[in-house]
Amino acid sequence: MRRRWTAIPGALAAVALTLAACVTSQVRLPPTPLAAGPAIAIQASPVALDPADPARTAVGDFTFAGGVALTSDQTSRLHGLSDLTVDADGDLLSVSDDGDLLAARLMLDAAGRLIGLTGGVIRPLTGLLGEPLQGKDWGDAEGVARLAGGELLVSFERNHRIWLYPAGRDGRPEAVAAPRIAMSENDGMEGLAAAPAQGRDAYWVGVEPGSLWLCRLKAACAEVTGLPTPPVAYRLSGLTTGPNGELVVLHHSYVPAIGSRLIVTIVRDPTRTKEIVGSFALTPPLAVDNFEGAAVVARPDGRWRLYLLSDDNFSATQRTLLLAFDWTPPR
Repeated sequence: MRRRWTAIPGALAAVALTLAACVTSQVRLPPTPLAAGPAIAIQASPVALDPADPARTAVGDFTFAGGVALTSDQTSRLHGLSDLTVDADGDLLSVSDDGDLLAARLMLDAAGRLIGLTGGVIRPLTGLLGEPLQGKDWGDAEGVARLAGGELLVSFERNHRIWLYPAGRDGRPEAVAAPRIAMSENDGMEGLAAAPAQGRDAYWVGVEPGSLWLCRLKAACAEVTGLPTPPVAYRLSGLTTGPNGELVVLHHSYVPAIGSRLIVTIVRDPTRTKEIVGSFALTPPLAVDNFEGAAVVARPDGRWRLYLLSDDNFSATQRTLLLAFDWTPPR
């Protein structure tokens, strides 16, 4: 129904203006003007590996290289981040449960430790007709991966599918191969990772109950057995790959009496020998939340920088954590 404006007689107009002034005086305005458009400022609060022992610097063979809790006072959309990619220059992409794509750049201190994000831009992912994705049914993005040609893969839950977005900022997606198995509404393709060791068009898919699949853009996916499976009370929550084709698998558990727990496992030669060459666990009181995203950046000296990202589920009791770990692979 269209609203109609009516004239206010003189005495009533004075009263109306007085009331408006009172209401306005009670409204708390932002301290500075908010930027228009998709650019956002991202606040980062430092996070210790072990809040009970802030001097702790490692878990197993993995050295803690900084952690932050991410928030923004310029948007309500910086929530539900489900996965990420990070390139060698520190450019980060992440997708959310509400169909958003976040682009930002890592901030490191003089020692190379993670201290925050800068240059944040958040935009909606687009659909097959170029329209912004809206609602959980179509926008529940869970995995993201960058192929060698620059194309972006995104996996979705609820309407289970994998879409390929062309390289560059613009362009409509197309549906590509996904595992042909039954998936419940909220138990879908949580893990997605490029598999360049298997081909420029190859990618790994992990389904939440634990199965792992090797896919190609235009071919049927094949399940790969013999890889790590979730322990009791855990689920597969994320995947990434290392510089020599290693497969990194995240298994997450949440039990109310215990809280969140995470197991990270690194598998060398995941299609043949399937050798486990690294692993660690995050359990309370360590900094652990609903980690669903992982990314690896290779360093010239052979070390890895592993980034882990948690999904806060739009909940006041959870946080968007980004943690960094350094690791030297065995020979």
